Amino acid sequence: MSLGTDNKNFSFPFEKLEVWKLSVDLADLIIGLMEAFPQNRYFRVIGQMEAAVCSVPQNIAEGRGRQHKKEFIQFLYVAEGSLFEVLTLTEIFKRRKLMGEREADEIRMNAEVIDRKLHGLVNSLRGKG
Repeated sequence: MSLGTDNKNFSFPFEKLEVWKLSVDLADLIIGLMEAFPQNRYFRVIGQMEAAVCSVPQNIAEGRGRQHKKEFIQFLYVAEGSLFEVLTLTEIFKRRKLMGEREADEIRMNAEVIDRKLHGLVNSLRGKG
């Protein structure tokens, strides 16, 4: 049911942020990779990875919706913490041979770009960029 708007061109402010788009892409990539994992044995860590990788764009979006820059910056740091959790779980998956070197490297490269963009956005919000 529509509430009276059919404007498919409308974008929420967070959807315009490149770092949000890249983090959604990373979440999609990782969730796709995990579909091949044995679900019964690694159920908890798979769930933890899904939560961590989805937390990155969620915190960017939630922070962008806040009224004060200081709050937005705090949410960006939480997103970065989730990104670091993703990298840690990626290393664990690689060591357990659930993920290949190529996939782990792709995740790491994407995470590096996202991390740089998160810091760039923080610096911009603080007036340092």
